[in-house]
Amino acid sequence: MHTPEKHGEMTPVCSNFHNTIEFIGRRWMGVIVYTLMSGPKRFHEIAASIPGISDRLLTERLNELVNEGLVTKTQLASSSKKVEYELTQKGLALKDVIIAIRNWTEQCGRFNHSD
Repeated sequence: MHTPEKHGEMTPVCSNFHNTIEFIGRRWMGVIVYTLMSGPKRFHEIAASIPGISDRLLTERLNELVNEGLVTKTQLASSSKKVEYELTQKGLALKDVIIAIRNWTEQCGRFNHSD
């Protein structure tokens, strides 16, 4: 594992680490993963649990998560139009990370940033 060195000397950031941080840090991505940690959900259930996300952006992010193998999209037998989203084992492996971020936020308060 690459870690920052002490005394001001830094090792280069691993590109896989950088790409992962950027992917999970995309707007709404971590929140969608967090929402799916409680189990499979249909689109409208995810949307209802994330106030402020547009249907278009939710669809885009879910497709990205599916393409990366973090989420599965399953067509329900009851209807050709109804689908359910669920974290894969790879997606579930993020659980400890997401919970650690949630706990950090609860301890440290609101994180303020400007775009």
